[in-house]
Amino acid sequence: MSGPRAALRGHGRELVSTLVVLALVVVGVALLWPRDPAPSTPAAPAPTAAADLTGLRARAALPSCPSDSPPAGPLAGLSVPCLGNGAPAGLGSGQALINVWASWCAPCREELPALAEYAARPGAVPVVLVDIQDTDAAALRLLTELGVRLPSVTDPDGAVRAALQVPPAIPASYVLRADGSVARVDPPVPFTSADEVAAAVETLTR
Repeated sequence: MSGPRAALRGHGRELVSTLVVLALVVVGVALLWPRDPAPSTPAAPAPTAAADLTGLRARAALPSCPSDSPPAGPLAGLSVPCLGNGAPAGLGSGQALINVWASWCAPCREELPALAEYAARPGAVPVVLVDIQDTDAAALRLLTELGVRLPSVTDPDGAVRAALQVPPAIPASYVLRADGSVARVDPPVPFTSADEVAAAVETLTR
């Protein structure tokens, strides 16, 4: 009887080994099976709570935005949100320097203090910032970090970008004249000093 029992035990061990191998194969296939690829674009940032945005606006302490827009020209009739309080705003109806920027733009970060220094000079034309392709929270944080307090609007629908024909690379600056016409600062090299800003404004407002 020992022969048949030994044979059965041998078959049992073979069966167990086979099952173990099958289980390992199943696990390996499951681990190597292709999954859905990761999305090609990052997920949109979570919306900032209204209370958080109110706090960011309070810390930024930005001046009021212009309430009117030019009577003529490409910016006539445009109304966009004011970054400082979310209220509808214009870009002004007199001479102004309009600067298109964003918090993710490294040259913009370098240029903003020069714009603020120019705007603080006696006789300077008003400087209005236009924040594009950005979030209000990120823009407010950067302005607070830099200590830059200039009127700033946002452009959620791209209306200002379309009207000014803003190039893909920013920052870009434009001089708004009293008659509503607009002249772009060219070449669009970021300002590094208040003197450079003053010279560009003087050239384009003659």
